[in-house]
Amino acid sequence: MKSHINGAAPAPKSDPERRDATASNPTATDPAAIAEAPAPPLITVKSPSDAPDAGLRSLDHYKRALPSWRYRLRQWMLPLIRWETPYLAYLQDTMRTPWLDSYFAITANLGTHTFFMIGLPMLFWCGYASFGKGVIHILAEGVFFTGFIKDFFSLPRPLSPPLHRITMSGSAALEYGFPSTHSANAVSVAVYGVLLLRSPDNTLPESTKNLLEGLSYFYAVSIVLGRLYCGMHGFIDVVVGSILGAAISLVEFHYGPPLDAYMHGSSWWAPVIAALVIIVLVRIHPEPADDCPCFDDSVAFAGVVIGLEIGTWMYGRTSIDSFGGSAHTVQSLDLGALGWHIVLARVFFGVFVIFVWREVMKPTMLRILPHLFRLLEKVEWNLPRRFFTPASKYKVIDLGSRMDNLIPSVRDFPRVVQSIRHPTTRGRSVSIGPQSAADAYETLAYRERRRRESIGSNGSIKSKGSSHELREKSGDWEGKGATSGIQGHHGNSLNDFERMMGTGSVLASPSEEKGEQDLTVGQQDEISEKEMFLRLIRPRVRYDVEVVTKLVVYTGIAWLGVGLIPMMFELVGLGSNHLRAA
Repeated sequence: MKSHINGAAPAPKSDPERRDATASNPTATDPAAIAEAPAPPLITVKSPSDAPDAGLRSLDHYKRALPSWRYRLRQWMLPLIRWETPYLAYLQDTMRTPWLDSYFAITANLGTHTFFMIGLPMLFWCGYASFGKGVIHILAEGVFFTGFIKDFFSLPRPLSPPLHRITMSGSAALEYGFPSTHSANAVSVAVYGVLLLRSPDNTLPESTKNLLEGLSYFYAVSIVLGRLYCGMHGFIDVVVGSILGAAISLVEFHYGPPLDAYMHGSSWWAPVIAALVIIVLVRIHPEPADDCPCFDDSVAFAGVVIGLEIGTWMYGRTSIDSFGGSAHTVQSLDLGALGWHIVLARVFFGVFVIFVWREVMKPTMLRILPHLFRLLEKVEWNLPRRFFTPASKYKVIDLGSRMDNLIPSVRDFPRVVQSIRHPTTRGRSVSIGPQSAADAYETLAYRERRRRESIGSNGSIKSKGSSHELREKSGDWEGKGATSGIQGHHGNSLNDFERMMGTGSVLASPSEEKGEQDLTVGQQDEISEKEMFLRLIRPRVRYDVEVVTKLVVYTGIAWLGVGLIPMMFELVGLGSNHLRAA
C-alpha cells in the first residue's frame, strides 16, 4: 500500500516489531527513548480494520450525506453522546482490573450474531424447535431494527481518549454506536427465557427454574455492563438497545405462537407473503452517511427468517416431521432415548452440511450474479444503494475477500483457533486514542471546537491537555499496564476526562499487514485536517451482488437447518421419527 494519497506527504513508517508491540499495549514506551526525546512520546495503535470508524466525520460531511430532517435529529442527539463520555471514562477508570478486561472482552462474544447463528440450528436438531424459532425471531428483529436505527442516526461511539477501547472484534469500529446491538440481543434472549420459565406450561422443577432465571439475568447484565466497561457504547446506547430487546421479546412471547399456528395452517402463500414483506423491509433500510456494515447483518438475518418460515412450513407437512405434523408446536422432543453419541453425530452432520452449502453457494453466486446485474443495469433495474459498486464497474470479484463476518468460513478456522489459544494477541486489544482515521477526524474537530471556546473566553488559545498528560494520569509511562493498559484507580476527575477528549494529533501510516493501518497519536499538529482527509484509507470494495448473495446463502442456511437437514437425519440413520409423540 502506498504511504500517501493524492499528493499527501508520506507518513512516518515505524519498525514492524515496535509497531506490533505498541499495538498490544498502546501506552507502552521505551524509557530511554523518553529521556532522549524532547517532545512527549507518541502513542501508536493499530486499527482493527482498513476502514475508518463510522460516525466520526466532520459535521459538513453529515450535512451533505443525510437528508435535512435526519441531520437535524442527529445534531440533536450528538451532544448527548459527547456529554456522557467523561462519565463513562470515570466509570471505566473506577472499575478496571486486568481480570475484568479479559472477562468482558471474552463474554462480549456471547452477544454477537455469530455466536447465535452457529448455536441456534442445534436447538432444532436437539428437539427444541419452538424455542429455537422464537430466539431466531427476536434476534433477527433485534439485529434488523438496531441496524436500522444505527444507519438512520449515524451516531458515533464514545470518544477515545478518555476511554480505553477493549475489543476482540476487528469490525466493531466500523459500526455506529446508537443503539447497542449487543445489549438488544442479550436482553431479548434473557427476557424471552425468563418468560418461558415463568410460563404455566413449564414443567421444570422450581429449583431448576430459579437457577436458569438467575443465569439469564446474570448473562444480560454482564453483556450490557461489558459494553460500558469496554468503552464501546454509552449509557444511551445500552439503555435504548435493552428497551428494544425487551419489547421484542414481549411481542414474540405473546404473539409468536398464534402467528406460527396461523402460518402452519395456511397455504403456500403465507410464507411467500412473509418473504416479500421481509424483502421490502430490506429495501427501505435507510442509507447511512458512512460505509457501515449494519446493513450487511440486517440482510443476513432477513435471509435467515425467510428460510426459517419456508423451511418450517414445508417440514411441518412431511410424514417425517418428528412433531407429528406440526413443526410449530410448543412441545419439545426428548432425544435422550437416541443416546448422546447420536445427538452429537446429528450436530456434526448438520454443521458439515451448512458449511458445504455456504462454501459452494457463495462463490457460485458471486460468479453468476454480476452478469445478470449488468443486464439489469441496461434497463435501469440496478440496485441503487450507496457504497455498493455496480456490476458494470468491475469484471470479477475476489472470492478470497472477507465480505461476510456473520459465520466464519473454512479458511477462517486457523485464525479463530489462534485467537482462542493466544487471547493476548491483537485479536483482543486495549487501546488509548484513535483507532482509525475517522477517529482522527473527531480528534481534530473536537480540538478545534475547544480552541474556539478558549479564544472566545480568554482571547487566546490555552492548552487543554495532551497525550503526554493522558499517559501521566494513567500512570503507565513505562508500559506497566501491559495487560490491561491500567494500574488501578487513578483518581481522575470528570474535568480531567473532559480535558482528555480531543487530545493528540494523528498521522496515518501504512502497515505491512494487508488491511490494517497504523495511527500515531502525538501532541503537536503534525498535519492539517485537509491532509487527514487525503490520507484516509477507504473501506473494502463492496459489490452490488453481495445483497442478493447474502439473501440466498442465509435463506438456504436456515432452510437447511430447520427443514432439509432433519429430513437427511432420517435418511442417514440419525433420525428421531420413531420418537414421535402419539
